[in-house]
Amino acid sequence: MTDKTPTGPGKGDHLYLIDGSGYIFRAYHALPPLTRKSDGLPVGAVHGFCAMLWKLLEETKGEDAPTHLAVIFDASGVSFRNEIYPAYKAQRPEPPEDLVPQFGLIRDATRAFGLPCVEMEGFEADDLIATYARQAADAGAKVTVISSDKDLMQLVREGVELMDPVKARRIGPEEVMEKFGVTPGKVIDVQALAGDSVDNVPGVPGIGVKTAAQLLDTYGDLETLLEKAEEIKQPKRRENLIAFADQARVSKLLVTLKDDVEVPEPLSDFAVRDPEAGPLVGFLKAMEFTTLTKRIAGKLDADAGEISATAEFAADPDAAVDEAPPVEAGAPGAAVAGQAAPIDTAAYQTVTDMETLDRWIARCFAAGVIAVDTETDSLDAASANLVGVSLATGVNQACYIPLAHRAGDGLDLDGNGDAPKQLDRAEVLERLRPLLADPATLKVGQNIKYDLLVLARHGVEVAPYDDTMLISYTLEAGAHGHGMDELSKLHLDHAPIPFKEIAGSGKSAKTFDLVPIADATRYAAEDADVTLRLWNVLKPRLLAERKVTVYETLERPMARVLAGMEREGVKVDVKVLNRLSNDFAKEMARLEEEIFALAGERFTIGSPKQLGEILFGKMGLVSAKKTATGQAATGADVLEELAAQGHDLPARVLDWRQVSKLKSTYTDALPTYINKETGRVHTSYSLAATTTGRLASSEPNLQNIPIRTDMGREIRTAFIAEPGNVLISADYSQIELRLLAHIADIPQLKTAFAHGLDIHALTASEMFGVPVEGMDPSVRRRAKAINFGIIYGISAFGLANQLHIPQEEARTYIARYFERFPGIRTYMDETKAFAREHGYVETIFGRRIHVRGIDQKQPSARAFAERAAINAPIQGAAADIIRRAMIRLPGELAAARLKARMLLQVHDELIFEVPEDEADKTAALVKRVMEGATLPARQLSVPLTVETGRGPNWDAAH
Repeated sequence: MTDKTPTGPGKGDHLYLIDGSGYIFRAYHALPPLTRKSDGLPVGAVHGFCAMLWKLLEETKGEDAPTHLAVIFDASGVSFRNEIYPAYKAQRPEPPEDLVPQFGLIRDATRAFGLPCVEMEGFEADDLIATYARQAADAGAKVTVISSDKDLMQLVREGVELMDPVKARRIGPEEVMEKFGVTPGKVIDVQALAGDSVDNVPGVPGIGVKTAAQLLDTYGDLETLLEKAEEIKQPKRRENLIAFADQARVSKLLVTLKDDVEVPEPLSDFAVRDPEAGPLVGFLKAMEFTTLTKRIAGKLDADAGEISATAEFAADPDAAVDEAPPVEAGAPGAAVAGQAAPIDTAAYQTVTDMETLDRWIARCFAAGVIAVDTETDSLDAASANLVGVSLATGVNQACYIPLAHRAGDGLDLDGNGDAPKQLDRAEVLERLRPLLADPATLKVGQNIKYDLLVLARHGVEVAPYDDTMLISYTLEAGAHGHGMDELSKLHLDHAPIPFKEIAGSGKSAKTFDLVPIADATRYAAEDADVTLRLWNVLKPRLLAERKVTVYETLERPMARVLAGMEREGVKVDVKVLNRLSNDFAKEMARLEEEIFALAGERFTIGSPKQLGEILFGKMGLVSAKKTATGQAATGADVLEELAAQGHDLPARVLDWRQVSKLKSTYTDALPTYINKETGRVHTSYSLAATTTGRLASSEPNLQNIPIRTDMGREIRTAFIAEPGNVLISADYSQIELRLLAHIADIPQLKTAFAHGLDIHALTASEMFGVPVEGMDPSVRRRAKAINFGIIYGISAFGLANQLHIPQEEARTYIARYFERFPGIRTYMDETKAFAREHGYVETIFGRRIHVRGIDQKQPSARAFAERAAINAPIQGAAADIIRRAMIRLPGELAAARLKARMLLQVHDELIFEVPEDEADKTAALVKRVMEGATLPARQLSVPLTVETGRGPNWDAAH
């Protein structure tokens, strides 16, 4: 870069506008947490931001070099859009606690690079970018916006393009068409119709991007479409376009970027100048970025040793850091240097003949430890077709065996328009079968449950196996994610080939069976290569960190258990769901009329803004709770508070919301998940999705079906047994309270559980001095709320809301609880102290759960982390216990020659499908195994109790 005279860009100039906020969050999420060694200051996002900025400056040379450049940030606070629509962005979560202190440092970093750092109160960064882009383009300059934000695609035109900073991919009109299905000039109208759940832009219900593009292709623009909405043939679409026309117009105002802002700095201030070594190197040294400092100092021909760390930013102004802290053995990144060679995708081999396949199989037998990965045409393992298999035996020693690639969509895979040369799938699997079952060859996978499921559908079993995702989860649950890409970047300093790079995205996306085999080999073999490298890094740490038992007894066996459950699936009665959906629709209509009568007018019940206007404007109700924008909130907690005060309208709105959610989430959606081959619903369980060991269910999520309402229980009636069978439910009773009694060593609670007493009545008796006999149910209910609330660190405010009592009274209850059970307070204090010292907590079975933010200075953030630390050993132990039971049950059932099939796990409950004549024996066996699930690992000082039930459907069994 060279100095330029500070003039505004014109013809022949090139303006770069960097979306600074996008850079920040990409830098934060792309890298593992990093703190400054000298004082623990979070600096991971700062480091990533500086590295990305320097990379951009280095790579944009020659004809692409910017003559003008600026970094644009979002200012804190609300924008003018909140005046138009108060709920705009109201649902966005607060930024991560460890990112907040880095915002200012990142702006300082921008200035250290000698770049303009622009932001403006009342406007978003996108508005400033739009304004500067228009000004420069109008003056004849070329404009490149560095961002992958889809909202900025509306700016694309002649002379204005976007560039994705990660993929280095230019985004012009064709790419916009690929993303939105329309030209850039119509992007705003598409977004107005489709809305945006992230920014809380309402749009028109039932219309997504694809539908919006089709409508605009027919009618031209939003206004014409709304004017002619009555012509739309589809009834629901027509009705929504008419009913939500004004909402669409408001949405357009929200998504339209303002390009006439009176910007705070002129374009002439953006003329590019070389960064000065002193300020930049000094800042980097103060942040203690050793490697980055040396790299940049070398490029600037500066001696880093002669430049002092900038005192303003250094933890100790008198001590400049010259060397990076050594990486401890076993720590993330420790083994990077030990990897023999960088990834070389050119070294991978495509296997298309039996002779080569046999050589690879022999090589795998000789290796003893291999990585295995399957490629399919779908993420749904229950229906996916096996397209290929990859194997790895060592560093850059990997192959891909294509099995079901095909030509299509104009793709000529072998030059003749026919399917490419590849081996017969059945024959290959028959050759692989002995290897995959060989007890002397360890098969390593990343999320191997998926591969187990896919191969099992072809009659191929895999054993023994290891899973790098589960090893990572065992070692560092809560510290970061455990996907292969993230682990590869964290431990190998390598970014694997993105799936979109070889399969495309948007309208051009294709399934893996249509990917050219050369590309498929690079992608699939790399997955196997990376997985084996990760295993070599992570597996030794299990022994070094004393987590072998946790992995072998709680994690690794679960992959096979869950694969079996997912393959079984559960039968649902579509007729019941259709009836319920119809009933719910009628109930919603009835509630809507009741709500409109109470309100005295019709309005959009699902609109927080319109509901707020009715409640707090027209009706004059009062709520102290506000949204982030200062508007009166209409969330469930607010409506519950108003309903408790005797107001009917908020109570009916709560009822309407509940019915609406049940209908859309369950009765309407569940039939779409029925597998055509099996006629059953096959949910997918995630083993490493929570920090505490709890399983997560998705596609569909069967763990959140409400059971405390009649309508929620009705949904469970749709889950049925096959003829001649019944469903058995086995549910741990109050397991978390029992674990609290054991872990915190509470004599009164342990005695109550040992004698089978009513724990909530006992607590009420202890706290309020009333006898158990003849106790007022409301007193017991208060004790129950406190018992369960204490586990989750409930506050006086939370308890007051739950029991509809004054906060002072709630505070008194909590204080009295700790007085009666002092061991609980001791447990909480000791757990928080342990978490602060170590950064993690552990369950009684040794599961380690990292707690981020426990040392935050911000009280609310720290309190959240402390509550998580208190709850984690209890909830984690409950998860450990049911995992231990699930791992034992298949073998116990088989040994007893019972035909029961374990179908579902929902928190503390297991569901089985059982022949009617085996129900008694099965229920007794399941109860015995579940109640003894802690042995021999850890004997509890309180008994575990499991309640069982049976019936033709899930509700009847519960």
